[in-house]
Amino acid sequence: MQTREVPPGDADVRAFLAGHGADVVARRGELVDATARPAVVTYAADGGIAGVLTYDVVGTECEVLTLHAAVQWAGAGTALVDAVRGIAARAGCRTLWVLTTNDNVEGLRFYQRRGFRLSALRPGAVDESRRTLKPRIPPTGFHGIPLRDEIELVMPLEGEEGPAAGEPASTPRTN
Repeated sequence: MQTREVPPGDADVRAFLAGHGADVVARRGELVDATARPAVVTYAADGGIAGVLTYDVVGTECEVLTLHAAVQWAGAGTALVDAVRGIAARAGCRTLWVLTTNDNVEGLRFYQRRGFRLSALRPGAVDESRRTLKPRIPPTGFHGIPLRDEIELVMPLEGEEGPAAGEPASTPRTN
């Protein structure tokens, strides 16, 4: 799959994310405009958007803010993670991280299979975001699972292999 870096505010990215309800995301107690962040886009054979990943580089960390594919299991997500991993490494980042929710079992599988490790659990964080930031967050998520918590995963970028077995991926976040 072909990937391309796209600057913040791209109209096609904005439309794609809006169609997935991911143009504005609640995470870590704040609302974030994903369309105001840089993105990586992957394209299908017909030229249409196959997937979009938005990200934020802050210091030595890169956050995967959103990741959505038009069709699951077609390789778009993997291509996007690989692309942002390269972007983060070139920017001097030591860590790539992502937040997801407790109901996103497919996302948890996806990220862990690509080298991310569980780093933090924020019990009740989604409940609080629903109450204070984004009331349209549904109370029930995928597979009928109550949507309540944020789960953070991290991937160290220091080396190709990551930490040795039994070593932590990074220092757990406190904020």
